[in-house]
This record gives sequence, structure tokens and C-alpha cells, in this order.
Amino acid sequence: MTIIVSKGSLDAAYPPFILATMGAAMGVHVTMFFTFYGLSLLTKKIDADVAALGNPALKLPVLGGHVGPLNLLSALPGFEGELSDHMRRMFAKTRVADIEELRALTIEAGAKVIACQMTMDLFGYSPEDLIAGVTLGGAATYMEEALKSKVNLFV
Repeated sequence: MTIIVSKGSLDAAYPPFILATMGAAMGVHVTMFFTFYGLSLLTKKIDADVAALGNPALKLPVLGGHVGPLNLLSALPGFEGELSDHMRRMFAKTRVADIEELRALTIEAGAKVIACQMTMDLFGYSPEDLIAGVTLGGAATYMEEALKSKVNLFV
């Protein structure tokens, strides 16, 4: 299975890591290719938030219902941080692992984790900025894996 990870927001970070750890646990050879904003999920310190603006599907459980933030509130300073903290509390309350834990489990499970070299050059990252267990590669490296794979996901 290959997974292209192109988004680095907190809510977008969970699906690729959950799918990768599950696939690896089932004995599937998993390769993850981190490109553009997804590359930030491989840095030593993840600084991911939830963006409410432009995300009409965002509905959070509040007082027994599900409420989406008003776009006007999303533009207020500090709102995105508070929304992100609220989501982190929801994850903790339901005992969902945080991104750093899921990322470590993914590498422990043997998934191949590739950082896009072009994106690293574009955004000014160096290999020292990334966690251990990451290899560098480009589109050709991803394609070699994808062509052998039965499942290819763009998350």
C-alpha cells in the first residue's frame, strides 16, 4: 500500500497514519510519501492546527449536538488555536493517540516513510529537521513503490 500525504493540518494528519499503522499491523508493506504541507508531519516538532475557515464539514460535538464554527469566528485571532486545542482534548478524552505517537507507531511497524526531496528544497528543510527513520526520495521513488502496490491512496 502506498499513501501520498500532502496535508499537514491536525485533522488531516490522522487518516494517513491510522491507515498506515493498520496496514502494517495486517502484514501489508506500507510506503508513505510526504510532500508539500504533509512534509511538516515529519519534522521533530509537529505544529499542526485545525483550520476551520473553508472547512464546511467541520462540526464538533457541543452540548449534545454538533456545531460548526461561524466563518466570522474563524477569522478572529486565537480562534484556530483554541479550536485545535479543543480537538486535541477530544482525542485525549476518547483515548486516541496523538500524532507523534501514531507517527512513532507507523515507523515501529515497519512502514517506509519517504520525505519528498523537492518539497524539502522548496520549503527549506534539511534532513536534520526530520525525525529518525525517514528516507529521502522524489516522485520516481514513490512511483517505484506505487507500481508494485495493490492499494494507492492520496490522503
